[in-house]
Amino acid sequence: MTNRALAATVTLAVIGGLGLAQTALAATLADFPPSTRTGVTYQKDIQPIFKESCFGCHGTERQSGKLRLDSLDAVLKGGKDGAVIVAGKSEKSDLVENIAQIGDTPMPPKPKRPRPAAGATNTPPATAQPAASKPLTKEQVGLVRAWIDQGAK
Repeated sequence: MTNRALAATVTLAVIGGLGLAQTALAATLADFPPSTRTGVTYQKDIQPIFKESCFGCHGTERQSGKLRLDSLDAVLKGGKDGAVIVAGKSEKSDLVENIAQIGDTPMPPKPKRPRPAAGATNTPPATAQPAASKPLTKEQVGLVRAWIDQGAK
């Protein structure tokens, strides 16, 4: 096989792999179908989920990415990068990909392992990070999807 043919084969393999990765992302989102529950509201159904898993970084005291999830108005406003939901279209909402842990920024993030300070003896340094939250369940992600699909009210 010539170098040119080898380079073409490698290029096609990389491009094909990227296509498979995009297909895998779409297939993964399908693993989190919207709930069939109707009448889903932020106050009644979504805020308790966010309070449990998100307020530590996206609440009144701390707003990572300038994003607050502690009120309906704040969620609809979005953060420093703009809106995180597209009302009526959960499949196009960054928040859904993130809470399903399939987007570029999985939320809640996996806890970072603290590094010992220079000269320290297995003592983790003090940190301003809130305690790690558990990822949302498939059912919780499905409820958030239903809420967004129903207009995010």
